[in-house]
Amino acid sequence: MQAAAALAEIWEAAGLPSDALRHATVSGAAPVLPSHFAVATAAQCAVAAAGLAAATLHEARGGAAQSVTVDRRHACAEFRSERLLRVDGTTRAAWDAIAGLYPAADGWLRLHTNFPHHRDGILRLLACAHERAAVAAALRTRQAIAFETEATEAGLCVAALRDFATWDAHPQGQAVPTRPLLAIERVGDAPARLPAVASRPLAGIRVLDLTRVIAGPVCARTLASHGAEVLRITAPHLPALDRLDIDTGRGKRAAQLDLRRPADRRRLADLVRGADVFVQGYRPGALAALGFGPEALARLRPGIVVASLSAYGAAGPWSGKRGFDSLVQTATGFNAAEAEAAGDAVPRPLPAQALDFATGHLLAAGTIAALIRRGTAGGSWHVQASLARTGAWLRGLGPVADGFSPADPADDDFAEFLEETATPFGTVRAVRPPAILSATPARFATPPVPRDAHPPAWTAAADPREARLARALRDNLARRKQQARARREP
Repeated sequence: MQAAAALAEIWEAAGLPSDALRHATVSGAAPVLPSHFAVATAAQCAVAAAGLAAATLHEARGGAAQSVTVDRRHACAEFRSERLLRVDGTTRAAWDAIAGLYPAADGWLRLHTNFPHHRDGILRLLACAHERAAVAAALRTRQAIAFETEATEAGLCVAALRDFATWDAHPQGQAVPTRPLLAIERVGDAPARLPAVASRPLAGIRVLDLTRVIAGPVCARTLASHGAEVLRITAPHLPALDRLDIDTGRGKRAAQLDLRRPADRRRLADLVRGADVFVQGYRPGALAALGFGPEALARLRPGIVVASLSAYGAAGPWSGKRGFDSLVQTATGFNAAEAEAAGDAVPRPLPAQALDFATGHLLAAGTIAALIRRGTAGGSWHVQASLARTGAWLRGLGPVADGFSPADPADDDFAEFLEETATPFGTVRAVRPPAILSATPARFATPPVPRDAHPPAWTAAADPREARLARALRDNLARRKQQARARREP
């Protein structure tokens, strides 16, 4: 599928006006990253959808129409964002020593052990040491599907390798395509509320970010790049992956609350009452059990947009199953198909965490689309996306002829898309925002900060420069409307 058609498919899923597509440029057909799948097209179009949605909201608020351009290589750099991150010129370890792919007695298994409680749970099941050789020896005696089931029942993160035919026959494989790529559903009533014109598309929009790892944080980071005030909420007892937190923390403030404590749940409820968007990526049902499900949030803050991320989707027997990009790739057939196309005997991952990054940008596009609906039709809205549904979309883009022809790019091949920022962690070199908006360039207003850098509170006041510019834009909009009325009068 050509990039323009793929973008139009996303745009239709978001329910946004088709005439806005004329403002987007997504040219190019080169694979960029070696893959049997259209990873470069997916990257370019997911990024463009979020950027174009931001531009559309900006225009709806009274700003000028603008073009949105996404360079294909820049989008692929974004999809390797966590790999390209440097802090004071060095990389930081992101993965646990025993995470990854192993042969089982009758197939292959992939383990995700980057959080200590997941790692320790796997080691208990296998009764072995925290050593790769010991884990490999234990897994060679296990049946792949049986061990996946055992781990899932224990709340752990394991995927057995499947090919596409096996996944398509699985009950979850049959459930995933029944859901839209972006589900945007009204969950409450509220009056229409469109923010006043501002210098940036999402200026004045407050976002609570309760996500971890990649897809959810990328969604919130994308909203921040277009001017939203994003407050990331984590908890002191939850494990973290520093490398990912630094990369996806750009443009955000950060605070901690322990939602096991009633006082901290009340504090979060207070924050919700001042929020426009609530992005959550925890296991389905986890926050709802604490009183922060979509309908409860809509009662707390009529007009809120709730953006929910899951691994395998909202329907089907695996709707509550934990998962990450690498596991979803393995379980849903991508690793087997990629290996077959490449002629490899060992399962082959996609050349980027493509499901994570694509889903993050798609969820950002859906969130902005829901803000536009709130502005015109009112209501509270629930936006849902999943890694598995994004995978089905990527698969539907079709295979890439000679997809393995490009060499796997070195990090330096993306140097032109990187920027350096002084941060509390040191000098961070990372991928700058890939969607180029002609009138409101995306940027990160603040550097990444430690997880407890701020109190759990919204900023007290807007930047006075922003207020002055907003007044000037409002005055200009009023003049334009007055001139338009004068032209219509006889």
